Amino acid sequence: MPSSHSTTYRAAVLEALTSEMRRDPAVVLMGEDVGAAGGVFKQTEGLFAEFGAARVIDTPISEAGAFGITVGAAMTGLRPVFEVMFGDFMTLVMDQLVNQAAKVHYMSNGAVKVPLVLRTAVGAGANLGPQHSQTLHAWTAHVPGLKVVMPSTPADAKGLMIAAIRDDNPVMFFEDRLLYNQRGDVPDGDAAVPIGRADVKRRGEHVTIVATSRMVQVALAAADLLAQQQISAEVVDPRSLVPLDVETLVESVKKTTRAVVIDGGYRQYGITGEIAATIGELAFDWLDAPVIRLAGENVPIPFAKSLEPLAMPDPPRVAAAAAALVRGH
Repeated sequence: MPSSHSTTYRAAVLEALTSEMRRDPAVVLMGEDVGAAGGVFKQTEGLFAEFGAARVIDTPISEAGAFGITVGAAMTGLRPVFEVMFGDFMTLVMDQLVNQAAKVHYMSNGAVKVPLVLRTAVGAGANLGPQHSQTLHAWTAHVPGLKVVMPSTPADAKGLMIAAIRDDNPVMFFEDRLLYNQRGDVPDGDAAVPIGRADVKRRGEHVTIVATSRMVQVALAAADLLAQQQISAEVVDPRSLVPLDVETLVESVKKTTRAVVIDGGYRQYGITGEIAATIGELAFDWLDAPVIRLAGENVPIPFAKSLEPLAMPDPPRVAAAAAALVRGH
């Protein structure tokens, strides 16, 4: 058995960054407050002290300009990791991301690569309001040329960050900030997780729950509630949205014949629709009921502590939807 240790999600990502920066001098970190401050969520703590200002680069508060420099750095030999402090602020880098980083490899007929990682913190639940709580991963998953990953555990966070840094394509790395303090076993050493390979977090027989990022924890809690009703739920974590491990999703649904898809982003035109449609197209003959999807409500995320939880799926609602699907009502 490979050796492992217990650590937090935040520390696991930092572990991956540290090991890759030690391994490859071309890896640099860029972003606001990533240097001496150690990151707004302390997610880069210690890197500045070890690697210095030449490789841990505090940028001005100009996401568009700083990310433009990052794209150029990637095109000319570095492997930058660029941090957008809040996922909502991705709006400020979309031109450089969508029209440059995602397309340069194609437009140069493969002559130029853009090996960068854009990492950002997302997710509602911290009462940060409409402009600091969105999960906009569906935007980037819509753009050819970008890879999109959303780790849900410390082990996956470490493994996918290692894989993302080594990938020759631009990789979007979404971290739900409410997972930062979650603990779990993490493999020691080089533990890259292949991008594009889903993970079955819990085996089950009656219904498949496909869940992304923090919603994996919601799905697992819902599965515990369903078990009390003698309903066996299988929880599948895609881990990577682009590329999507369609085979694992379809094989699970073929076995259970029912599917619920949950995601922390907005429901309209979102990830749940894409995954539900994929299952419907490729596993239709095995489905005993329509695919159900639960996601963020189509409203700005509320500030109020009494309202914010209502905008997101929670274990009782997921369990109720899955139970109704299994029972046929």
